Amino acid sequence: MKSREGPTPSDRTLTGFVSGDRRISAEQMTNRVARAATVLETHGVTPNDHVAVMLRNDFAFFEASYATQTLGAVAVPINWHYKGNEVGFILRDSAAKVLVIHAELLGQIEGRVPDGCVVLVVDTPPEIAAAYGCQPATAPAGSSWNAAVESAQPWQGEPRAAAPSMIYTSGTTGKPKGVRRFAPLNPAHPAMTGAVNALGIAPGMRTVMCGPMYHTAPNVYGLLAGRLGDLVVLQPKFDAEDLLALVERYAIDSLHLVPTMMVRLLALDANVRAGYDVSTLKCIAHGAAPCPPAVKRATIEWLGPIVNEYYGGTESAIVTACNSEEWLAHAGTVGKVTAGSVVKILDADGSELPRGEVGDVYVWNPGYGDFTYHDRDGDRAAIEKDGLVTIGDIGYMDHDGYLFLCDRRKDVIISGGVNIYTAEIEAELIQHPDVADCAVFGIPDDEFGESVAAAVQLRDGAVGDVDGIRAFLDERLASFKVPRAIEFGELPREDSGKVFKQRLRARYWPEGKAI
Repeated sequence: MKSREGPTPSDRTLTGFVSGDRRISAEQMTNRVARAATVLETHGVTPNDHVAVMLRNDFAFFEASYATQTLGAVAVPINWHYKGNEVGFILRDSAAKVLVIHAELLGQIEGRVPDGCVVLVVDTPPEIAAAYGCQPATAPAGSSWNAAVESAQPWQGEPRAAAPSMIYTSGTTGKPKGVRRFAPLNPAHPAMTGAVNALGIAPGMRTVMCGPMYHTAPNVYGLLAGRLGDLVVLQPKFDAEDLLALVERYAIDSLHLVPTMMVRLLALDANVRAGYDVSTLKCIAHGAAPCPPAVKRATIEWLGPIVNEYYGGTESAIVTACNSEEWLAHAGTVGKVTAGSVVKILDADGSELPRGEVGDVYVWNPGYGDFTYHDRDGDRAAIEKDGLVTIGDIGYMDHDGYLFLCDRRKDVIISGGVNIYTAEIEAELIQHPDVADCAVFGIPDDEFGESVAAAVQLRDGAVGDVDGIRAFLDERLASFKVPRAIEFGELPREDSGKVFKQRLRARYWPEGKAI
């Protein structure tokens, strides 16, 4: 267990925003947002314009996003892992008027900012610099976000309808696509209410933002929590034990996690976990990636029936949800359809399949309104059938109306004409005592077309034993599902928990065949 100081009574009643040793009240945030709106308007931002935000979790992320919404403009969060060409594409594609960026990230975009895009730079705070092993950096002269905000007058215009952020998809095939909605969210719609409830958003909540807010779910969760909650603590970079310490110190009652975080929390020594008081937790929401049933069950056993799951996507928003009791009665489900939403399982011809049969998952959440891919209407039309859209998942609805996902369409392995679902194999493989994380994918096979391969990230101190892992799986799965090839190493994974499987496949498939 890390050395630590116990919480103080004032910490457990603190309100506003916290990052490291820095504090800002809700009133101070409101004032800074009003000033930031003036700054953005001064640089030509008008309704429906785009403001790019390339920031780690920091106060400025909220300031820039809320100020953009105040003007009726659209925030465009950018993955701060992206390098020059990737960032340059999004800036050009979105025609962003302004880019707000942390100082230590400037080197990644040198020479890639298009003409006409104003760059405003946020000083890198010490807790972020320490978390990422970089030197605290300050804004070049004349470009400081903080200086501009502090010297501006609060914006005095009439508040405009807040538009949701335009999130760019990760671009696993081709260039990233910006998901742009045609209208503001409708908070009164039952489908919107169901989605907010699934996330555990509630007035007065106290939470820690431990996932990067350039992803859709953390973005929605964090911005709503900042408006409705009592306290938002920003964790610069996810660390399992540090998260438990923050929960104890600030009496946190709500969290949004991805399965990878749950795996890492469970990997802590039981005595370490028991050493922190996390009894204030009342709701943990998770989604974004499949959660192995063993991980979900172990988390519920540890923390109690407070773990709620949801399913949706950047395009679709949340369409299903379930609480712990429902999940335990239907282990593996991603939930029932939320009020007002629509979920159907369709075959290749677009006909709805009966309960229990596997097909493509098509969904719609009318509370989030219609959308398109920015300047790519054809790509939007390609994923629609009869008013519903698919985000590429395949699954089935059981006889009680609970949705189960089998795999991503692009991840299904077809071996000898048989569909093999990688998620099923991963759910078993993650239970091996030596396995910290894993990804299963298809590789070329001269006889069967494809065969099964697995990339395994080992726990600390474990030695890769291919035969032992195969024997472990052979007891749990049909032999044709047991990986013929197993490799060990660090997985190429996004902070959202999603593995870049195409990078794993690329080593095996001829150029252009690894999708």
